[in-house]
Amino acid sequence: MKCQLMVLGGSEADVEGELESYMGDMVKVVFAPSGQRGTFPVGTPVLSAARELGVDIDSVCGGRGICGRCQIQCAEGVFPKFQITSCAKSLTPLCAAEIAYGKRKAPLGKGRRLSCHALLLDDVVIDVPLESQIHKQVVRKSVEYRDIRLDPAIRFYFVQVPSFDEANPKGDLQLLMDALFDEWHLKDLVFHYKVLSTLQANLSMQERGVTVAVYKHHRIIDLWSGLREEAYGVAVDLGSTTVAAHLCELFSGEVITTATLMNPQIQFGEDLMSRVSYAMMHPDGSAELTSVIIEALNSLFVRVADEAKIMVEDILEVSVVSNPVMHHILLGISPVALGVAPFTLTTDESVNLLANDLGLSINSGGYIYILPCIAGHVGADTAGMLLSEASHEQDQMTLLVDIGTNAEIVLGNQQRLIACSSPTGPAFEGAQISCGQRAAVGAIERVRIDLETLEPSFKVIGSGVWSDEDGFSNSLSNLGVTGICGSGIIEVIAEMYLAGIISEDGVIEGSLCSKTKRILRQGRTWSYLLYESTTSGSQILITQNDVREIQLAKAALYAGVKLLMARMKVKNVDRIRLAGAFGSQIDVKRAMVLGLIPDCSLDSISSVGNAAGTGARIALLDQGARDIIERVVKKVDKLETAIEPMFQSYFVDALAFPNKTDSFPHLFSVLHRPKKRSSKPNGGNSGRSRRRRRDRNL
Repeated sequence: MKCQLMVLGGSEADVEGELESYMGDMVKVVFAPSGQRGTFPVGTPVLSAARELGVDIDSVCGGRGICGRCQIQCAEGVFPKFQITSCAKSLTPLCAAEIAYGKRKAPLGKGRRLSCHALLLDDVVIDVPLESQIHKQVVRKSVEYRDIRLDPAIRFYFVQVPSFDEANPKGDLQLLMDALFDEWHLKDLVFHYKVLSTLQANLSMQERGVTVAVYKHHRIIDLWSGLREEAYGVAVDLGSTTVAAHLCELFSGEVITTATLMNPQIQFGEDLMSRVSYAMMHPDGSAELTSVIIEALNSLFVRVADEAKIMVEDILEVSVVSNPVMHHILLGISPVALGVAPFTLTTDESVNLLANDLGLSINSGGYIYILPCIAGHVGADTAGMLLSEASHEQDQMTLLVDIGTNAEIVLGNQQRLIACSSPTGPAFEGAQISCGQRAAVGAIERVRIDLETLEPSFKVIGSGVWSDEDGFSNSLSNLGVTGICGSGIIEVIAEMYLAGIISEDGVIEGSLCSKTKRILRQGRTWSYLLYESTTSGSQILITQNDVREIQLAKAALYAGVKLLMARMKVKNVDRIRLAGAFGSQIDVKRAMVLGLIPDCSLDSISSVGNAAGTGARIALLDQGARDIIERVVKKVDKLETAIEPMFQSYFVDALAFPNKTDSFPHLFSVLHRPKKRSSKPNGGNSGRSRRRRRDRNL
């Protein structure tokens, strides 16, 4: 690889002569931050030395100075550890290719060089910046202990394919294969049929220079004329309620855009078991379920491509996380076996196949990778959560909870992991709640209740003003208050308990109707008036049935947690991570007041957002992570709550607020514990003592 030397301040001949004068001499080179080092002849390109030592330097163009990805910097100074004095003169001066690159794209930064065209002259220390590393780290700031290593399954290689030679006649495909072997040492390649139909057309342009997309160093999936530097993939979180697609640039790790939609399978049933029942009851039910989700995914791919101003065909790979039912439906497998004990998976292995085989409309040579499932009701979304939060790397006993229609729960550390699923139902998403709705503009999302007056204050999605603050009405001029979403339901019932409006057993205290007009009789039970419109008179009431629905949901989750703790033989957990769209929005203190999660130091509880979706993104960007999670899930112990004899006992105790038997010392060290009293259906005598006002931030 000979540099076309055009030297600032000197002639090509001067540099060529200097190189000749050193011919035969050897120089030491040390690469930072890896510390890898070796000895090479004078005139060796830095990139060649790096490759020989296995140093992590990126390049697509094969050393032609076109892509600019292989930038390095010559360290300046004395390095006693290596016995090297390093300076800019340890490398050849800027050459024509580097100057041309600066004019064509952007000037090289101060001290920056193209390693493919910078030649070794003397002992030198070379800094490899992060952006030039193949396996660079993309830091996820939302999770402090987890980065994403970039090592996508798809790599790009630029080659110049020789023209037909009558003396050694070969077809263009063989010439391409030879060029990939000669320049990149790629051998035994297979190819997607599309390559044959487009090869000669692409070779007819750009002086027979082409960029080749290779999947897992083995399969050519597409090629393009000239130099192509950006590759795209989509990480999909296929939930039972919502579907999210994150378009990523595979070589930088950047999330270009995100699109979501409601899972259209809701027309066949709100919850998973309803959809399984639909598949059972209708001969073509399973195929219908598959068809609508494939159509939904294809529409998402079109949306993210349009927003990024690329073509859908530019999407080369898709990674997917989902629960087991959605996993089977996506693959065209009947989910019926997951509807009855023992809840048998068709496969718990990861799935890797051509996306077109499933009817997904991305690049015809593109692939889909679906993370492995763990158990019949613990799916690839839980595997994604594990990959994201890395419980298997932690010393502390960590509880991961993804709250949805089914709560998926993992407890453990690097020593052992146990997982289960618990049937919480859709109450936390607003379903089966009298004024419940999904999180949308106009929904109440935050609630506080004054301990003395029992008057509420709340915040509405779309407005940043509390209801008891100036400007609240104006902020609602185009919104209105339409209902209450999951996070609001959690908070209002927790606040009602703290304020003494509901008893430990979850009964609304009718006797308080003499104290506040917000306690309203509804037949044989009572309700709490959270909001009443002054214009329309419409009301948002928290009914006794609403409280019961939340009790049932939270008790199912907590009972699942208690089963895992009993199996693990621990009485406490060190860390709690709440995952999922719902988990990221709830107030952890109020969640603990409900008894949704076990007692723990409040500083050790956090929401981690869509951890399953992040896991899908990690798997998309780092093929090594796929190997890791495939090993980890095989070691996870599975617990089936439906057949555990202690589940019912834990469930009954967990119906109480926060729990009938667990004392929650951490929680009530920062919150006042309401006075216990009997709960009678008619409200009884609350015996409620006067309480002080609280700051709404508590």
